[in-house]
Amino acid sequence: MNTRQVVLWRHGRTAWNLAGRVQGTSDIELDDVGRRQAGEAAERLAALGPTRIISSDLVRAHATAQALGAVVGVEVELEPRFREIHFGAREGLTWQQAWEQFPVGMKAWVSGDETQIPDSETHRGAGDRFTEGLRERLAETDDEVVVVVAHGGVIRSGACAFLGFPLETWGLFGGLDNCSWSVLQETRHEQWSRWRMTEWNADNVPRPVLSDDQ
Repeated sequence: MNTRQVVLWRHGRTAWNLAGRVQGTSDIELDDVGRRQAGEAAERLAALGPTRIISSDLVRAHATAQALGAVVGVEVELEPRFREIHFGAREGLTWQQAWEQFPVGMKAWVSGDETQIPDSETHRGAGDRFTEGLRERLAETDDEVVVVVAHGGVIRSGACAFLGFPLETWGLFGGLDNCSWSVLQETRHEQWSRWRMTEWNADNVPRPVLSDDQ
């Protein structure tokens, strides 16, 4: 029996994160704090010995991924399907501004109808595209540790879709901090294989679990 891990790593901080503005697919760079976060987290993640790094093509994720690539000597691959959820007309707005400009659409959005904000992508749609991209990438090689660098919304949606969690449970997972990560682990046996989540919103290197529950 053997295992492999997918580390889902959120990008470092941006000025829009600090201001509480929705970023989505808007291409916002890391700020000075975000660059420092990426460098510090890269040193910790390097201990896992990743042999493949795949990043969203948005600059804040790509720059975060490059910090790790420079430490471990691995070239960063870009994957557009790992982009953040496209929030349409909400992008660039704070939560308060979104409610002021789209009161009906926001009321529908918090009630589970994400189709009422102009040009907005749904969490389900984002989760499905992320899962499609991840499955295709994992089928290409058999690396033991793959780091995927992406964004808070699409990581949550993508992880839940990949593991097959019902849509109504996705909101039970809390948001991800800048430069924190979550870990999916595949256990493979001769007759079967299974993915599970072993870390969520972590900032320390995963340790082996000593447990009777295997």
